[in-house]
Amino acid sequence: MVDGHKAFGWAAKDKSGVLSPFHFSRRENGENDVTVKILFCGVCHSDLHTIKNHWGISRYPIVPGHEIVGIATKVGKNVTKFKEGDRVGVGVIIGSCQSCESCNQDLENYCSKLVFTYNSRSSDGTRNQGGYSDVIVVDHRFVLRFPDGLPSDAGAPLLCAGITVYSPMKYYGMTEDSGKHLGVSGLGGLGHIAVKIGKAFGLRVTVISRSSEKEREAIDRLGADAFLVTTDSQKMKDAVGTMDFIMDTVSAEHSLLPLFSLLNVNGKLVMLGLPEKPLELPIFPLVSGRKMVGGSQIGGMKETQEMLEFCAKHNIVSDIELIKMSDINSAMDRLARSDVRYRFVIDVANSLSPA
Repeated sequence: MVDGHKAFGWAAKDKSGVLSPFHFSRRENGENDVTVKILFCGVCHSDLHTIKNHWGISRYPIVPGHEIVGIATKVGKNVTKFKEGDRVGVGVIIGSCQSCESCNQDLENYCSKLVFTYNSRSSDGTRNQGGYSDVIVVDHRFVLRFPDGLPSDAGAPLLCAGITVYSPMKYYGMTEDSGKHLGVSGLGGLGHIAVKIGKAFGLRVTVISRSSEKEREAIDRLGADAFLVTTDSQKMKDAVGTMDFIMDTVSAEHSLLPLFSLLNVNGKLVMLGLPEKPLELPIFPLVSGRKMVGGSQIGGMKETQEMLEFCAKHNIVSDIELIKMSDINSAMDRLARSDVRYRFVIDVANSLSPA
């Protein structure tokens, strides 16, 4: 890599996942690039998986972070959508081939040559590092306008969690008829946003959880219509066949059979969580009810921009706990225990400084 301008962040150096100060370089701003001074960066469960090498694909050192909100400080001569001083966002991907069928359909997230924001290399071999840092340089086609109605801190997680639930709601037909019944399995970083966006689309939303711990906040604060505890056998029996859709946001190993029983005929189970180990897929419930199991991975750039505008219109943001960069390791420990309501966001601009 040709030396660019200096950057500073926190990186994991090995699979212990411990993050510590790290100096590195970003490429110089090219004619198609936007340089972004990072203000806030959300902490995604994928960050935890990656720094710990849970998926076996990590290449150290890794500066995580793909829920980035900041200010454009420099734009290339070919960039017309952004100007210096604009508030912008950078999400999960920062590159794709721009010529395949997926890219031509605004589905860059399914391009076989997509480039993730961190733990990846660009086509020129450059190592990409994420948003737990002070600055990032990104091709303008992968930069998003951040709407005026969205706060920078609580809006940051929408760049991953928001689009991860918004895209399948559109694709799997959840938004076509208001009043359909959506179950949201798991009330964490993804699940609580799914409740809010689902309600904005006019869906009837039931949170599905192993315990009643979050019942009151799910209904009173997040706006869910109902709360179903999977260990309550009578309530599970009463709920059999009542749901049109279920979004499974759980990242831990779990059984799918109870979820299939809740779906009605032609019901759809959409997998969004990313467990470390494969899950068992029971076939008989699928066949007997003409049910479907599918998946979804974030969204393309056009749809992500659409999601941001939708959330601004409906005042949808993440419930967050704002932390300093120096708190990131304890935050990761808490995230591993699901001890956060519901997303950590790093106040990068006010807490990151070279030692």
